[in-house]
Amino acid sequence: MTIPELHQLFLQSSGVSTDTRKIKDTCIFFALKGANFNGNIYADEALKKGASYAIVDEKEYAVSPRCIYVGNALQTLQELATFHRQQLAIPIIALTGSNGKTTTKELINTVLSSTYRTTATVGNLNNHIGVPLTLLSMSSDTEIGIVEMGANHLKEIDFLCSIALPDYGYITNIGKAHLEGFGGLAGVLKGKTELYRHLADRDKTVFLNTEDATLVQQAINMNTYTFGNHTKNDVMVHLKDASPMVTVTYDGLTINSHLIGAYNFTNIAAAITIGKYFKISPESIQKSIESYIPDNNRSQIIKKGTTTIILDAYNANPTSMSAAIKNFNQLSFSKKTAFLGDMFELGTEAPQEHQRITDQLIASDIDQIYLVGTHFYATDNMDDRVKKFSSFEALQNDWNSQMIKEGVLIKGSRGMKLERILDLI
Repeated sequence: MTIPELHQLFLQSSGVSTDTRKIKDTCIFFALKGANFNGNIYADEALKKGASYAIVDEKEYAVSPRCIYVGNALQTLQELATFHRQQLAIPIIALTGSNGKTTTKELINTVLSSTYRTTATVGNLNNHIGVPLTLLSMSSDTEIGIVEMGANHLKEIDFLCSIALPDYGYITNIGKAHLEGFGGLAGVLKGKTELYRHLADRDKTVFLNTEDATLVQQAINMNTYTFGNHTKNDVMVHLKDASPMVTVTYDGLTINSHLIGAYNFTNIAAAITIGKYFKISPESIQKSIESYIPDNNRSQIIKKGTTTIILDAYNANPTSMSAAIKNFNQLSFSKKTAFLGDMFELGTEAPQEHQRITDQLIASDIDQIYLVGTHFYATDNMDDRVKKFSSFEALQNDWNSQMIKEGVLIKGSRGMKLERILDLI
């Protein structure tokens, strides 16, 4: 079956699924394979649950007339997504970066959806499977698509761009994330800016923060639409306050967000910039940003009695961890407590990066410091404020309901699941 023929079946379906637990009537099931699973085994189950067709790539599982055999189910999913994207002929905005991708994507979607019918990446479905699923979730009603792209190796962003064919791109920043896969910070820069090179080859446009000298250098001779603090930019946005919520000024308006930390300023500024590019009024932009409330352990503010908790435990790398500590240290709590968990995917850089964060903590004014995880446990410190635990369970077993007052920061990589600390406080 050709991709155009499969696309016709797709248009008559309720969408696609790769998980038999989420089958919808008349959907098309794609039997994907991984290191520890084989979706082909579940093709018949998917059909019994209501799928119209099952796309399989092992002949022995093509036992029904409604099983469509292909050479590679994942590749077919990706090719179908690209074909569908081409038929839609709508502007696609792609974004990537080391920190803030998902928050920025949510802000952009909130702003653009005030005026347009948008479809954006759900959660962080931003890889070689998530990007095709995002594209296939777009319908003929979609006017603008917003696609988040994640990567931890070179050539991944380039490949995702070849699937989504974006018209616009934005890189949040270049930081110390996925150092193991990229082979160092230079690799991160090369990998993330694959988005720029893809757009340049197709004469497309980059949204650019001109305060980021590294990205400005990478975008030379490209079509750009810029934001920053000086009048030469297409959009001027200024940080007014971040204690703890970020307040910005734009076009004579003061915008009060529900996001904490000065590090979220550029995420907000990018959403404002893209909103202006697509001719959304300043008042609508203001209303949209002020309505956005973060969730899913990202920059959440939680109140427990007299304690204010900054929960930022969705993910962490040295760049975002350092920024969070700097911001927390500047807040006006009379007593500050930090719970920090290990940062993953740093490879050989892990010992020195965790030591660097520990040194930053010791140099801060934070009153109580709890370090959780094997990497932090191995760091050196000579400070009575610091307590180290090899795991969350070790912290939990040692916990004796100490009185935590005023301000608390919780941050760590997703695998640490430090949101569990909420139950201890």
